[in-house]
Parts: sequence; structure tokens; C-alpha cells
Amino acid sequence: MSLQSNFLSLLVPLAAVFGSLYLINPIPQFLNFFSLTTLSPSFLYFAQPLTCNLNKRHHRPHKKHPDSGNTDSICDDFPPGIPPPDTNITSYLCVDRKGCCNFTTVQAAVNAVPDFSVKRTIIWINSGIYYEKVLVPKTKPNITFQGQGYTSTAIAWNDTALSANGTFSSGSVQVFASNFIAKNISFMNLAPIPTPGAVNAQAVAIRVSGDQSEFRGCGFFGAQDTLHDDKGRHYFKDCYIQGSIDFIFGNARSLYENCQLVSIANPVPPGQRSINGAVTAHGRVSMDENTGFAFVNSTIGGYGRIWLGRAWRPYSRVVFAFTVMSDIIAPEGWNDFNDPSRDQTIFYGEYKCSGPGANMSLRASYVERLNDTQALPFLDISFIDGNQWLETSK
Repeated sequence: MSLQSNFLSLLVPLAAVFGSLYLINPIPQFLNFFSLTTLSPSFLYFAQPLTCNLNKRHHRPHKKHPDSGNTDSICDDFPPGIPPPDTNITSYLCVDRKGCCNFTTVQAAVNAVPDFSVKRTIIWINSGIYYEKVLVPKTKPNITFQGQGYTSTAIAWNDTALSANGTFSSGSVQVFASNFIAKNISFMNLAPIPTPGAVNAQAVAIRVSGDQSEFRGCGFFGAQDTLHDDKGRHYFKDCYIQGSIDFIFGNARSLYENCQLVSIANPVPPGQRSINGAVTAHGRVSMDENTGFAFVNSTIGGYGRIWLGRAWRPYSRVVFAFTVMSDIIAPEGWNDFNDPSRDQTIFYGEYKCSGPGANMSLRASYVERLNDTQALPFLDISFIDGNQWLETSK
């Protein structure tokens, strides 16, 4: 099947993803993004690879509009000064799907980064959906993906656990390198939304397996297993994370600040007590591992009737602090993966949360209402040693 056919076949699930997003968070920019990517006469640029002269780093080709006979360049509105000149500590590459700068695909730009470079390489990615599967290997540290807004720039693919021979390999983007940064960009998996219990339907938007990774103003779109927060120390700030079942999972040590967590699980009819989703599934396997997820000053909303987390592994550790929880949170709050033996080893804590879903009166017996001393280690970047490596802390 051609790339163009692949793209056209994804218009329906793409509409579903952004339609659900608009219903949950009706911000006009989402409509602008949707119309840009699906209704524009030039939308086939998403599906047709363009050639460009890769020998010229600042190449800006002059191309006619495909649907008219005029001589205006499709690059006339390209931002000036992009990419900026390199410095002693920073290199710049540029990606534009219309061929208005160095590369038309994100993977090609990643491949062009020298192995084991000590300089930071900022890959500036113009607006649009880049329908490709992207791998950032261990040999490519110190890369930044700089998008134009998480409602304007996205990398999307549609693998599932079945098509990729495993959940861990299904990510639209897979990052194994250290010191990775992403800003103002979305990561999407466009596979069909599965029903609870569906076999091999997990579909990861991004897998983050390198140490010291930072995400600011990013979006993560999927259903089951959206964000594979696999291993290492990670920081998420001002991000939008959407999913249905275990949509943040892994065994990393990560801090989430000011993030929106949005469930797209099916609404549960009034009077029914069924559970059809979970925000987290943390995978700590022993007390010796210093891993866990901490959510601070965040919000949880959307649809369904969901748990805050379930114990994917016996020593699962998750904390929510100062988080506003809607009534989609089940009263018991958490799940021990239906294994009572884990009740003595998991660490699930809540601290000064609010909203109808934060009522702890019916929480499971193993859930801890944290006091000030217990909560303190999870409340800021010290949890992830961020003062040693976060970009804004240097």
C-alpha cells in the first residue's frame, strides 16, 4: 500500500482523535489544526515525499502551488531566519513537509545528526502532521524536537502490539538516546481505539527509554498505552496526555507538572459501576528501584470510569499532589492488578488533591493519604535530580 493510500485510510481515525479532543477541550486552535490537515487543497503534501537539495543546509526551494498556475512559492510564508546559524554549542536542522528547508521527514533529520555529538542539535519542525515512524537511537544524544505548538505539529503512525510484534515496539516515536528534549509538538498513535480487554491492540504514541528527557508543551494522543514512560529520569511540563487504558505506563522516574490528563474511555451509564480505564500502570519490580511517577498541579478529566493507577508490577509507585480530579475517578481510586499480595508492596499516595474524584473516604485500604513530610520528596524537580540536568536549571 502506498504512503498516500495509508494517509487517506487514516483520515477517519484522525478525525476521531481530534473530534474527541475538541469535545473534551474545545479550543479553537484544534479546529484550525484539523482543517489544516484534512481539508486544505494541499493536504496531499502529507502523503507525497518531496525532494530537496540536502547539500544546502538553508535551501528554500521555489515551488508553485500545485492547484494553481501562479508563480507564488509555497514557501513564501516560511518563517524568516529558520534555521538560525549554528553556534559553538548548538546546531540547527529544519524539517518542513513541503520541502521549504533541509528535510521533509523528521527521521531524515535525526539520521543527519552526528553520532555521539556533544553539541545540542535542535531540529526545528514546521507545522503539519508528519506521518512516519521515528527512531532516535542511543547514538544520537542531545537532540531537541522543536515544534510550532502541540495543536500544530505532530508525528503520527498507527502500529499496534500486533503489527509491531509487541507493545514496546509499537511507538510512533521511540527515543533511546539520553538528553532528549521535545517542545511544542504532539506524538500520536492513530490505531483504532480498542475495547477493554482487546488482544494485541495496545498502541504507543511515544516510548521514552533514554535518561534525562524533557517534554514541555507537548501533546500525547492515543488510547491504550499512549505514553510509554519506559526508563530513566524524565520531566513533563504543561503537557496534554490523552488515553483510555494505562495511558501512562512504564518504569521510569518521572515528574509531571501542570499537565492535563484526559480519558477517552467510553462514558459509563448512570448507575453502572464498571471500570473501563486507568491513568497509570507503573512497573517498579523491587523496593531497590528508585522509580515512580509523580503528578503535581495537574488535572484529570474526560470520560469513562477509571482508576488513577493499577499495579502493573508488585512495587508500583505513583503519587498525585495538588491535582484536580473529576468524577470519572472510581471511589476506590486504585487497583492492585487483582493481586492482593501486592497490597503490602505498592506505594500509591495522594496529597491535597481536589475535585469530586479526590474524595478519599472510599479509597482502597493500601492507598496513603500523605502528610507533608511524606509528600515532600515528590513535589518538585528534586524527585528526578532535575537541578543537575534540566535545561532551565543549568
